[in-house]
Amino acid sequence: MSAEFDLIRAITADLPKSDKVTLGVGDDAAALRFDGDAVVSTDMMVENVHFKQAWSSAHDIGRKAVAVNVSDIEAMGAVPTAVVVALAVPRDLERAWIIEFSAGVREECDRAGVSLVGGDMSRSEVIVACVTALGDVASRRPVTRAGARAGDVVAVVGKLGWAGAGFAALSRGFRSPKDVVDEARCPEVPYGQGVVASDAGATSMMDISDGLVQDLGHIAELSGVAIDIDAATLEVSEPMARVGAATGKAPLTFVLGGGEDHALAATFPDADDVPEGWRVIGRVQEGSGVTVDGEEPEVTGWDHFA
Repeated sequence: MSAEFDLIRAITADLPKSDKVTLGVGDDAAALRFDGDAVVSTDMMVENVHFKQAWSSAHDIGRKAVAVNVSDIEAMGAVPTAVVVALAVPRDLERAWIIEFSAGVREECDRAGVSLVGGDMSRSEVIVACVTALGDVASRRPVTRAGARAGDVVAVVGKLGWAGAGFAALSRGFRSPKDVVDEARCPEVPYGQGVVASDAGATSMMDISDGLVQDLGHIAELSGVAIDIDAATLEVSEPMARVGAATGKAPLTFVLGGGEDHALAATFPDADDVPEGWRVIGRVQEGSGVTVDGEEPEVTGWDHFA
């Protein structure tokens, strides 16, 4: 048996699968059972763009590859079902790194409640991980970015600014505060909350991957509305404040523009509709764009081609 297929066999041995998986790893394609519309999303992670080996272990990178993709399924108000993982690595990368990466993938699949049902491997100059995630909306309808209405409230669940602060710390050569650095290495996705928001009547929703202001801007644009954020409702944690002091950055900029948090933001018809664990941070209004306390913010989000 070739080294490639021997490695694939080691990675996929004894993979657990849910009752949604009718045919798992081992054939040319997997087979899944869906109760309603299927939703699908794909994200790539490229070495030195989305992660650095000097900052993150193979286990961290494997976890993050799954987390950032399943977060998109959550943002549609769907139940995450399965993922497929494509991995391209340099020829001289140690086998142990790949095994550790796959262990991280398995761990995050377990956290997210999804089955790993296939993928691919290839060779490249740098490490590239591409994950496709699938979900089931069952009897619901997908929650899109286009349903917000003037008068709705804006609410979030999950951590905001922690990953941005962690990235700022790592970029300066720091490995602490541990809490925010860990979030930069792999975000803590609020699994299950997408369905909770959908069942509560969310009118629009998305995950926060490129910064709160920028991502809410997508909802505002596609819904044809304006969104105003109440800065007093935004939480600045003590570790974020420490990173701000050490880097000379205002901690609130991590919350507004940090990105990579993979929290969920949604709009609801009324504050009474907001589920437990979510917090209201603003309101939808007539107009366009995103403001903070009525003023246009200076922060921007992530743009690969800026």
